Amino acid sequence: MRDFYAPSMPAPLDQADGLRRLFAGRRQRFIALAANPHVDEAGLLLDRVAATMAVRGQRVLVVDAGDRSPVPHEMALLDLGSCIETLSPQVGYLAARGLPLAHVDTRGSAAGFLDALSQAAPKADVVLVHANATDLARLFARRAVRPILMAGDDSESVTHAYAACKLLAQRCGLMTFDLLLAANPRSRRTSSIASSLAGCADGFLGAVLHDWTVVDPEGLPRAAADAGLDRLLAAQLCVSDDGGPGARAAAAQPELHAN
Repeated sequence: MRDFYAPSMPAPLDQADGLRRLFAGRRQRFIALAANPHVDEAGLLLDRVAATMAVRGQRVLVVDAGDRSPVPHEMALLDLGSCIETLSPQVGYLAARGLPLAHVDTRGSAAGFLDALSQAAPKADVVLVHANATDLARLFARRAVRPILMAGDDSESVTHAYAACKLLAQRCGLMTFDLLLAANPRSRRTSSIASSLAGCADGFLGAVLHDWTVVDPEGLPRAAADAGLDRLLAAQLCVSDDGGPGARAAAAQPELHAN
């Protein structure tokens, strides 16, 4: 846990002190991954994303808060950092089902959970938050993120991915998305799935599917990333809260890549 949690750090004196720690030095990136109960390979997708980020030299905290994710340790509400499991020198894992809801304030925001994660894992460059769309809306209502949708090679999972896109667009005004498809890379359906989802997002919501890629469920659990996943995640690292050069660089990418 020493790679992600710094127990020797003094407790923040006030909220402003916590914010100073949050923005001090290297900037921490949050990536939102919309959970999909119809995608059985969710754990594999999380593993591939984390492994790809690690190959890029990023230290990653995986926050697994989906409805079917493991329940958190009983100490999670008292000492979040102590509940982070170190999977490798560059990847930490936090079982977090229900934790976003436990941090909801009187205005319905769970943004305080993101601040708690930053304090618990100050050395993480990337915090990957896997949660259902409702929780992501509570967490990221005031942050500029490009949520990553998940789907498989079946209609139920694609319908759920679109529902997540619709909820986040309507509640948070988030209008750009990426897509991870857990499917056989040789399937002829993947391109049509991505095109159909992009068309529905644009036609009914005015939203954009920025990029998509396929992750092979039959591949090795920690296989090296393919070019599509690496490209998608590289662009995710350019998404900027302030609409500055990072956001403009991301926006300059093609809206929908052919895989």
